[in-house]
Amino acid sequence: MLNNEQLQEIDDNVVHTIKSCYDPEIPVNIYELGLIYQIRVKSDGHVAIRMTLTSPNCPAAQSLPAEVREKVSQINGVTGVDVDIVWDPPWTPAMMSEGARLELGFF
Repeated sequence: MLNNEQLQEIDDNVVHTIKSCYDPEIPVNIYELGLIYQIRVKSDGHVAIRMTLTSPNCPAAQSLPAEVREKVSQINGVTGVDVDIVWDPPWTPAMMSEGARLELGFF
């Protein structure tokens, strides 16, 4: 069982790690794009991630979730990773962070 401080540290590291994953067609990380809907770190160190893609036809539909799973699984304290792709709610550019919208010219 991890304590709250350890859980928070893992959560912070998961976010930091996910920010190193990029959609191959958009020069912004998937966290800032708003593709990550939920991150849950369980008391045993298991991480559950709910994410989406920019479209169901995204060319990275296989590689991006696998990259997230692989990178997050290497974080100290993580005992397992589940990445679930969901389509509801559908992604829209409004889900991007302000920084991502500015970088891509969305105002």
